[in-house]
Amino acid sequence: MSARPATPDRHDDFELQLRPLWLRAHAGDEAAYAQALRCVAQRLRAYLRRRLQAWPDDVEDLVQETLLAIHLHRGTWEPALPVSAWTLAIARHKLIDLWRRKGRREADLTSLDELDDSAQPAAAGSDAPSAQRDLGVLLQSIPAAQRDAIVLTKIEGLSVAEAAERTGASVAAVKVQVHRGLKRLAELVRTTR
Repeated sequence: MSARPATPDRHDDFELQLRPLWLRAHAGDEAAYAQALRCVAQRLRAYLRRRLQAWPDDVEDLVQETLLAIHLHRGTWEPALPVSAWTLAIARHKLIDLWRRKGRREADLTSLDELDDSAQPAAAGSDAPSAQRDLGVLLQSIPAAQRDAIVLTKIEGLSVAEAAERTGASVAAVKVQVHRGLKRLAELVRTTR
């Protein structure tokens, strides 16, 4: 019986291949930087192909978008952290952004987690419409500023700064509104049980 290599071993091999290149690139070696980006691009293509089966035409665009983000944010990488985990975190964020642009629901984001084959997918089932309706009713029962802050940050996925810009409120005010709104929603849920 031949055993398939476990995912952590493949991840470790990738890190062992990428890290020396990235360290040399971090020190200014342009050839190592180009080689590291080619290595990352190859891994990203495989990673994104598995997650974008419904949109295969978007894989290469997202690879390029992720590589650009890696390039622009390369100064944020901490040498104590694995390079591969850092690059895949950026890819994950770009993937979530793509799904948001395409209108995917939060429940569809479960494929970001490395679920084992025996895991059951999250059930959308017949309860989803009633849950959305219940959430809508709950949101309507809190003040508009709190509702807007929660919808923008927790449902639409904007950052607090983006929500502040959209609403004209300060970042601190949006944080307070989200906190108060979530606290109020929790109280409402407890009292309606």
